[in-house]
Amino acid sequence: MANVRAPAWKWEWNLNTVVILLGFAGGLIAWGATWERLSANQDSHAQSIDRLDKRMTAVEASIRQIDNHELRLSGVEKQAAEAATSMRAVESTLNALAADMRVTREILQRIEASQRDGAQLRR
Repeated sequence: MANVRAPAWKWEWNLNTVVILLGFAGGLIAWGATWERLSANQDSHAQSIDRLDKRMTAVEASIRQIDNHELRLSGVEKQAAEAATSMRAVESTLNALAADMRVTREILQRIEASQRDGAQLRR
């Protein structure tokens, strides 16, 4: 029998193996970088959300104050309208009283004139 030797192990790099290993390593590095950016952006977005929440709270407080002012203004406008109506009523009453006073003055002048005329006739 002839001496058949076992094949010797050779350390050779296959191009496909190198490309796959480099692609796998690059994928792991890209995944790690993406995870880091995602974590950093989550913190940034959490801060932005907190800031927006504080701003919305301030805006809601301002809106409540504006609503309160609008309510007060509508009350003041209603009171002003009622006051104007009351002033018109007082004005019409005063005009009526002034007319009554003129008539009363004319009547008194006639009475005084008739008393003077009567007193002159008696003398």
